[in-house]
Amino acid sequence: MLRAVLDANVYISAIIQPGGTPGKVLERFLSAASFHLVISPQIVDEVLRALAYPKVRKVLHGVDAQLWFEDIVVLADLVAGAHEISRVSRDPDDDKYLAAAVEGRATHVVTGDQDLLSVGRFEDVEVVTPRAFLSLLGQ
Repeated sequence: MLRAVLDANVYISAIIQPGGTPGKVLERFLSAASFHLVISPQIVDEVLRALAYPKVRKVLHGVDAQLWFEDIVVLADLVAGAHEISRVSRDPDDDKYLAAAVEGRATHVVTGDQDLLSVGRFEDVEVVTPRAFLSLLGQ
């Protein structure tokens, strides 16, 4: 079974527009357990920070984003976040996704971020868009 790390933007896009491609990826995880989700404390922190941005909260129309995300985290495979890598992505802040993927033996990092997508592959981890990952899951 596939194991994937999702970029913070995938989570944010999914909660804002559940019918979009990132929303469908999360739906496949939540309703069909189509893949194992790998997450690290560093990713949890970044997503919670992003969900608290006023511009994000404004478009959620009363949805409790923190509770929504906590439900996902409970179902995910939480790694310790002890594995470190540096200078793999063009944006050093994105390396935490690759580190979590390696630590959690993930097969994929799912992102729309061009800095991460430009990595293509790191060790045994393939970096793909939400659309490509949905195709791998078999829509």
